Amino acid sequence: MKKLLFVFLSLFILVSCDDGDIITEELDFEDTFEACGELVFYKIKEDPAESLSLRITSVTKTLDSLIATDDNGVLYLTEEAYTINGTSNFFNYRRYNATPTDFFCNDVPPSNITITNDEESTTGTATVYISVVEDDDDGIPAEMEDINNDGDLTNDDTDGDGIPNYLDEDDDGDNVLTKYEIDTADADGDDNPLTNPLNTDEADEVALGIDIVPNYLDPDDDGDGVLTIDEENDSQDEDPSNDFTSTNPLITVADYLNPDVANTVPATAHKDHAIQQTFKVTLEITSLELPSITYDYLDFGTLEDDSLIDERTVEIPFL
Repeated sequence: MKKLLFVFLSLFILVSCDDGDIITEELDFEDTFEACGELVFYKIKEDPAESLSLRITSVTKTLDSLIATDDNGVLYLTEEAYTINGTSNFFNYRRYNATPTDFFCNDVPPSNITITNDEESTTGTATVYISVVEDDDDGIPAEMEDINNDGDLTNDDTDGDGIPNYLDEDDDGDNVLTKYEIDTADADGDDNPLTNPLNTDEADEVALGIDIVPNYLDPDDDGDGVLTIDEENDSQDEDPSNDFTSTNPLITVADYLNPDVANTVPATAHKDHAIQQTFKVTLEITSLELPSITYDYLDFGTLEDDSLIDERTVEIPFL
């Protein structure tokens, strides 16, 4: 929990003392805050019942509109500053008779909650910072997709489609998603998806004395000479996993995993790729002045909101 150090000037001391004494008090608030409406950031605590809040009315903003992305879903706005002035943007420190649960952003606040002390700032600057962490959500932690082990995730692109592996949900570009080609069963219980990844043609690779390549990095999973992406023998729908041409009831694997089926039906497109985005919103406030509280710098914390998880879609050109 962050220590929010508030400086209270005592009228009694100002009257009775001349040594400039200052009474200080520490209040504890969590590192996170919440948001609602157009646009309110707030954090509350139970003991004692208090809140800090910032209400922005100088511009029409919602949380969704604050996180601005371009037509491709890429974040382009990284920060925005608002002047706290007590007329259009308001910062308040309040105390209550009880925990102010459901107090903010409700047209009718709970009737059992009473504000016992309200401090409002007429100056200060509130700056909202926005960043995004992206991942392919393919079951492999990003740090484990550094194929060349050089510490740079951006230069590992197995299929050469312009999307590095840590953002590519189909690392080898065979139209079978990576999450279906790794150790999904976790039979050894080590929670490592790369300990025993699927490798259909491992025996052939060993016999030929070539490097062993697991399915999620292998464009020809069964080693039959036909690329996995081109084994659309039943339906051309950018999904080789639903193509079964064998009439043998004992054969329960799709053609792209069956070395005895080597029919070539060329693919015509790549699947569109979905990249998961987790947005991070933080708030910092400077030069804050309330009637009895001053703060040169306040780290308000990080926004806690499930809606900050989204995804963007990337279309892969078919060459």
